[in-house]
Amino acid sequence: MSRGGRTLAMLVVAGLLGTTACSGTSAAPVTPGAGNVAGLPVTHFESGLKPGAATPDLQVRGAEGGTDDQLATAAIADVQAYWSAMLPAQFDGAAFKPVTSLLSYDSRRDREETACGTVKELVNAFYCARDDSVAWDRGVLLPMLRKRFGPMAVVTVLAHEFGHAVQYRLGDRAGITKATPTVVKEQQADCFSGSYFRWVAGGSGKYYQVSTAEGLDQVLAALFLIRDQAGTSGTDRQAHGTAFDRTFAFQTGFEKGPKECAGMNAANVQARLTERPFDAGDRGKGNAKFDESTLQLVKTSLDEAFRGAGVTAPQFVPGSGSCPAGGPSTPPVSYCPDDNTVQLDLNRLAELAQPVDQQAELAGHTTTGMGDFAAFAELASRYALGIQKGVGASLDNANAGLRTACLVGAWAGFTHKPGASGKLRLSAGDLDEAIADLLRPDGLVSADVRGKRPDSGFDRVEALRRGYLEGSAICSKQYS
Repeated sequence: MSRGGRTLAMLVVAGLLGTTACSGTSAAPVTPGAGNVAGLPVTHFESGLKPGAATPDLQVRGAEGGTDDQLATAAIADVQAYWSAMLPAQFDGAAFKPVTSLLSYDSRRDREETACGTVKELVNAFYCARDDSVAWDRGVLLPMLRKRFGPMAVVTVLAHEFGHAVQYRLGDRAGITKATPTVVKEQQADCFSGSYFRWVAGGSGKYYQVSTAEGLDQVLAALFLIRDQAGTSGTDRQAHGTAFDRTFAFQTGFEKGPKECAGMNAANVQARLTERPFDAGDRGKGNAKFDESTLQLVKTSLDEAFRGAGVTAPQFVPGSGSCPAGGPSTPPVSYCPDDNTVQLDLNRLAELAQPVDQQAELAGHTTTGMGDFAAFAELASRYALGIQKGVGASLDNANAGLRTACLVGAWAGFTHKPGASGKLRLSAGDLDEAIADLLRPDGLVSADVRGKRPDSGFDRVEALRRGYLEGSAICSKQYS
């Protein structure tokens, strides 16, 4: 978040719990509850190549047969199997044709020229429409993704690139022209990849299997890593989207299928896109200093946002971050039901609030800071538990964590609306910092009062998204 001369964009109404935000896009239908992922059961098993899967009969130029070439080739074979059935079934008998050629290269030493340019030092994977080919870097990109997140991260990248090949095959039915903004093409490709992963998660994959808990977490983590830098404009020629935008598109495909993806266009994407440059007055480039002064501004904004609940708001109490009476504690910040306080460790939260070093992330280094909004979102989650207690909601049942994440998202959306009196505002990149907290194993944004988080990162991210786009009403309805 940022602070300065401009105000926190908050809608001055009766209060958050009595409002519903307008998003400009329809909600994805999911079955309520923490025991499923968009209607599929929460599953735990090793994701990756199916045991005993045959070797794909595909010719790959430049392939050396290593682990990453094997994963990438099987990914292409699996994705093509999906689209060979789905394209005619979903798009009025549209014929499917495999891509014309595949290329594996090592960005550290190869200098091959393709129809779309040289692969020299190109740490990437790409679809080239000029010769209808898919290429991938087996030297740097795929090994990095596999080692950091697991094999499904490799599949994620290839499924996305094949999504561009699907656009090329659908033509007018995907609405893509030379004038279509890049970010719309990328949103469609992320969405198409999500529809493929639903097919795999449902057990239909020919080469791959993916669990709806840890497996989909690998996918979301990969999408998070390859997000655009905070402050990028959605109109940039190379814009791919924030992590929030990319996971939105992926989850839309997973939940609604490829027809919904083909319906993404400049109008409906721009209506809900979060990718934007930093405001002119944002001196901290999205990062406010985390101190007692900023802490009070966050408290004021939460009080204003949740005023409509009609309950006594919890108080912030700096200290150890644990409940003094021995109640449920989740340091560095805890909600203590006995005295309706949010106990917080200011120093530890300040460490969490340090700016994100995205270059270090991409290089595979562990970073301490996750950005100011990660810390603010953790505070908001514990505060939201106090509001839930006040209205009589359970704080430790199966849905409490998802409901809490949803309310944090609703608060974030509320802070992004015009006409308020505060001195903080949601900044470019803030939502990605909340998603980073949702995807880490000890994050609190989706934790119940005892610190228990839903098993599925997919569910955790979706809960935040739905609250942000649809407002607080969906939180109690969806996660009652």
